[in-house]
Amino acid sequence: MRKQKIENAAFEVAEQVRTVEDCIDETLGQLAELQSRMIGLRATAGVAVATGHAALVEVAAALQGLVAARGGMANAHAALKDAQQLVPGLRTVAFGDGEECPPKTAVAPLRVVA
Repeated sequence: MRKQKIENAAFEVAEQVRTVEDCIDETLGQLAELQSRMIGLRATAGVAVATGHAALVEVAAALQGLVAARGGMANAHAALKDAQQLVPGLRTVAFGDGEECPPKTAVAPLRVVA
């Protein structure tokens, strides 16, 4: 019972980590698109480069901060993976001699048949 609770809780954490990573990536794409549209609008309007530059700087800063957050999530993901080995019920257990299953030699080469 306890092992199942631990596994369920770990699975929920893993799902949430993936959700956060996906949200960050989606937001990065949205910010990049916003930058592109802002630059395109300036060109379409035919105004000076300085017009709206302060807003572009703020969007770029937000993008840079989000890139740092993405790296932080990647580091957190790796730390959670390492911590998994310290939690009873979540440790990886290996049996056998550690070779690939099946061994690479068992795979026949591909051939084209007509």
